[in-house]
Amino acid sequence: MTITAPKNQLTLDFEPGLTSRYRNLRDCVSTGIYRRGLSTCAIDLNESPGNLSNQLSEDSQRKFGIDDFERHLEKSKDYEAIFYLVEKFLGTAAKDEHKKEKQLQALKQIKALMADAGIE
Repeated sequence: MTITAPKNQLTLDFEPGLTSRYRNLRDCVSTGIYRRGLSTCAIDLNESPGNLSNQLSEDSQRKFGIDDFERHLEKSKDYEAIFYLVEKFLGTAAKDEHKKEKQLQALKQIKALMADAGIE
């Protein structure tokens, strides 16, 4: 029996280790930009390649901003940085939520067993 997901359902397939592959979000974004091509991304962001390179470096006074990040996502369609953030911040939360749900189910089962045994 094959079960197919509805067409409008969001399916996320996470490559393991995004948070171990990148030191931080800037590292993740800059890797994607250099992979796609610094000049191409600079044109999309209305920056010079040198300026964009400086924004992505750790030592620069000029930083890659949130608006630039959003524009980069729109133009490149490279969402690896978002997957990085999900893995970093929601990966643990999702595991904790799953653990809480399992504990709640176990407590309900224990309560039912106690009721069946006449213990309240």
